[in-house]
Amino acid sequence: MKSSDEVREELRQPALDLRAMIPDVLKSYAEMSRAALGPGELASSFKELLALVIAITRECDGCIVSHTRGAAREGATRQQVAEAIGVAISMNGGPGTVWGPRALRAFDEAVEARKS
Repeated sequence: MKSSDEVREELRQPALDLRAMIPDVLKSYAEMSRAALGPGELASSFKELLALVIAITRECDGCIVSHTRGAAREGATRQQVAEAIGVAISMNGGPGTVWGPRALRAFDEAVEARKS
């Protein structure tokens, strides 16, 4: 399994290349993401956990890295992440038991990165 940093590095240049080619699409996507994950009736940390469960379900390493970092930034606890992973496992079965631990590790890495 790749670390969060390895996943981010692997995706960094291709993402920059694509952004240069379709800047309006990616700018619009970023704006929509900020609107969806921003403050509202649901706490931003809860929204990041929702996104994390979907990322696990979709088996998307880059999404897992992004939303574990977001959850850590928004103050989600390790226990909250674990319980969200439990929901992903209950909805996904076996694949959730593979991608869930990856998500927990990515969260731990995000928390450590915030300390430095």
